[in-house]
Amino acid sequence: MSNLDYRGLAVLDAVAASGSFDGAATLLGISQPAVAERIKALEDRCGRLLVVRGTPSVPTGLGQRLLVHFRHVRLMEAALDIDLGRDTSLPALALALDADSLATWFAQALPPLLSPPRCRFHIELADGERALRLVREGAVFACVAEAEADADAAGEAAVGTTSTPLGLLRYTCVATPAFAGHWFGDGFIAEAVALAPALVSERGQLARFLAREFGAEVRFPHHTMPVSAALDNCILHGVAYGLMPELSALSRIATGQLIDLAPGRTWSTALSWHAWNIDTPFTHALTEHIVTSARRYLPPTLKIS
Repeated sequence: MSNLDYRGLAVLDAVAASGSFDGAATLLGISQPAVAERIKALEDRCGRLLVVRGTPSVPTGLGQRLLVHFRHVRLMEAALDIDLGRDTSLPALALALDADSLATWFAQALPPLLSPPRCRFHIELADGERALRLVREGAVFACVAEAEADADAAGEAAVGTTSTPLGLLRYTCVATPAFAGHWFGDGFIAEAVALAPALVSERGQLARFLAREFGAEVRFPHHTMPVSAALDNCILHGVAYGLMPELSALSRIATGQLIDLAPGRTWSTALSWHAWNIDTPFTHALTEHIVTSARRYLPPTLKIS
């Protein structure tokens, strides 16, 4: 498609970001009728519907493909301005990350990327298939995703993206000494697991860990906590036991705050970095830094324990 209307694409991007024509008008500082007019002109030019009007308003398949192109062009233009020493606002770069990565190894990788700042990060919490979908749709530049989700979506990878193994995010099954003494006085055994309250995330890792440990699907009482930081905090307060990222748990085990309920038996998730292959110095540096940092903190994905 030649002679794309980039002003119209900017309006389409605002509609997609806000979910409505009114929201796009607020973001752009123009009237709602002006937003509708520019979207209609863009659709007339393309000869196809680009936005499904509703609550929310969402791009069609072609609209999403145009947004991917527009966001990539905008990122490359911003990188070129920086390299040429031109005054420019910092480009926005969207990433999708699971909460455990964000709270552990990625938190260590982030500060060097922002000193000096070369972009504005927008971090969206997402894992598994949802994170991969955000990359395919062009809503984010890159994501961290589990290898299992990557395999499930193998036939749907977007052309122009790359996948790089990062390593294993390893988890340890832990509880406070008081909790362990009360519920697991006879050890980490099936009879105790059937009675002790656990904390689980929506990813179901603890259920799979217990099934592996005890050889069958285990029924166990549990609370569900969607936010990993809150889950970890509840474990530290002796509310329940559960899986905690090893990067967070080891120092607390060393100081006696927590006890490893199953020494030497961990649960691991293989992680990969999925990113659009956009040829700018910053995006190359970003990918290289993320991969290098992850491999500094995460064991290699040679074997999932």
